[in-house]
Amino acid sequence: MMNIVMVGFMGTGKTSVSRALARKTGWHCLDVDEWVVKKAGRTIPAIFEAEGEEGFRNRETEALREILDGERQIVAGGGGIVLRPENIAIMKARGTVVCLTASPETVFARVGRDSNRPNLNGRRSAAGIAELMEKREMAYREAADLLISTDHKTVDAIAEELRERLGI
Repeated sequence: MMNIVMVGFMGTGKTSVSRALARKTGWHCLDVDEWVVKKAGRTIPAIFEAEGEEGFRNRETEALREILDGERQIVAGGGGIVLRPENIAIMKARGTVVCLTASPETVFARVGRDSNRPNLNGRRSAAGIAELMEKREMAYREAADLLISTDHKTVDAIAEELRERLGI
C-alpha cells in the first residue's frame, strides 16, 4: 500500500480522520484543499469566485498528482475530488481509496453554517445536502476501495477502525 486517500462528502471527517490515522501510524498527512490554498495564495471561496469551479478542479487535480508522487501518506481529498474520472484513476493507481460517509443531517450539523463551503450555497439544509450527496454518490462508490460510516463515531474510533481494517 503506497498511500491512503480519504474521499467523501464535505463534513464526513476526511481531514480530521486523516490526521488521527497519521498520528496512529506515523505516516505523513496531507490535505488536498490545504495544498491548493497554499499554492494559489487564496481561499477556496476566492478561487471559486476568480476561476469558477472548473479552475478549482484543475488546481485540485494538479495537487493530487504532486501529492501522490510520495508514499506512506494519508491524503485528505476535497469533497468533490471524485467528480473527475482522471482523479479517481490517479488515486487508485497510487493508493487505497477510503470513502467516509455520513448522513445529510450529520453533515449539516458539522458544516451547514460554514461559509468556506461554496458548494453549499443555496443548499444550507439537510435536504439540500442530501440532493448534492445523491448527485455524487456513484462517483464516491466508484472511487472507494473501502466505505466507512462516520455517523455517531469519534474521530479516534474511526481512525482506529481504519488502522485495523487496512492492517497498518
